[in-house]
Amino acid sequence: MKSKSIYICQECSYDSPKWIGKCPSCGAWNSFQEEIVSKSAGKVVTRVASKATAITEINQAPLDRISAHDQELDRVLGGGMVPGSVILLAGEPGIGKSTLSLQLTRPTGRKVLYASGEESQQQLKLRATRLQIDNPACYILDDTDLTTVLEQAKKIEPDLLIVDSIQTMRLDSLESAPGTVTQIRECTSQLQRYAKQYDRTVLIIGHITKEGNIAGPKLLEHIVDVVLHFEGLRHNSYRMIRSHKNRFGSTQEIGVYEMLSTGLRAVDNPSELLISDENSGLSGNTIGILTEGQRPLMIECQALVTRAVYGTPQRSSTGYDAKRLSMLLAVLEKRCGLPLGSCDVFLNIVGGIRVQDPGLDLAVLAAIISSLNDIPVSKRICLFGEVGLSGEIRPVQKAEARVAEAERMNMDEIYLSRKNQPGDCAAGIQVHSLRNVEDLLEQLFA
Repeated sequence: MKSKSIYICQECSYDSPKWIGKCPSCGAWNSFQEEIVSKSAGKVVTRVASKATAITEINQAPLDRISAHDQELDRVLGGGMVPGSVILLAGEPGIGKSTLSLQLTRPTGRKVLYASGEESQQQLKLRATRLQIDNPACYILDDTDLTTVLEQAKKIEPDLLIVDSIQTMRLDSLESAPGTVTQIRECTSQLQRYAKQYDRTVLIIGHITKEGNIAGPKLLEHIVDVVLHFEGLRHNSYRMIRSHKNRFGSTQEIGVYEMLSTGLRAVDNPSELLISDENSGLSGNTIGILTEGQRPLMIECQALVTRAVYGTPQRSSTGYDAKRLSMLLAVLEKRCGLPLGSCDVFLNIVGGIRVQDPGLDLAVLAAIISSLNDIPVSKRICLFGEVGLSGEIRPVQKAEARVAEAERMNMDEIYLSRKNQPGDCAAGIQVHSLRNVEDLLEQLFA
């Protein structure tokens, strides 16, 4: 057995015999870490040759799903967990990954093995007591040796294997430290082979880096079948779970939770929680409608525009793309002549949710204009539409679902692009069609 040191890029798994500053594969700087690998003498391995089969001759087995007994998670997964699949759940520290995973052990009769490399059995028992989990078929293992975990899994034969977390697991056959590219890659591959061979569902909890990416090689996301991201502000009670990859369903669905002392509670109607009447009558607050998957959500946008005290105006946003905010401010100044170049602008999306839907542009613009002119916007008015560089209000997808959500929430008026009419809107709400941002100023802030 011979050992040698190599340097592996933590971003793309490119290896080099010596340390280099910039990765020639992905371009990352200072991403190489030293790892010790072992090479044994060559062995002759006998393999059974595979045979190609025509696609018309392949028998398609029915896709039986196992309900997570969590309506939000079932929606994101496409109807439930698929036996033989590997699911990766990633999120920031303290966001609730372990709490959500432990809640999956709650259904009585489901055999679960929870392998934790971060908490002891006593710590997990305390958490389970707080979450009111008393499933006698739930087994806890506090070990970081993946070989031991797989041996226990083959012995117990659980319906669900939870590994918390993949960055703490190790294989004794590898000399590198836990959390390195080699350990994460090999441990995930072994878990994948176990899931496919024994037709078991495996849930892997993963850490993320300070940039927001999943820690470890990018190959980790390619190996697993489902990649879920758990998002939300750590000090906010609301959480959102997104599917970034799903081989068995859509990647457009989201699940919304509220963190309570008794665990995570699935939110049936997020619009009621994300809108409050506390700021009614104050300027800088508007209601927008966005869509995540097939679900429309009404959300509150808060803007604060003040005269800049320092030389360079500040631009700050929470839950909204800062570059897109700068673009919208430039559109308002160019097309409407508003003096925003000398003002500090702060934007906040209520609830700690990160918005990616461009349909919220119109609500953001209205909040900025409202704060600048100190003109309140009624909480019975909602807006949606994408804003272009020339100031035009572009149509958005799923307009009918957005309008239906506004009607369900008993809104009085709605502002949208004129290209979403007619037919997209029902008769139970007053509709204002807009061509550009000038129309918004005339009709809402006249």
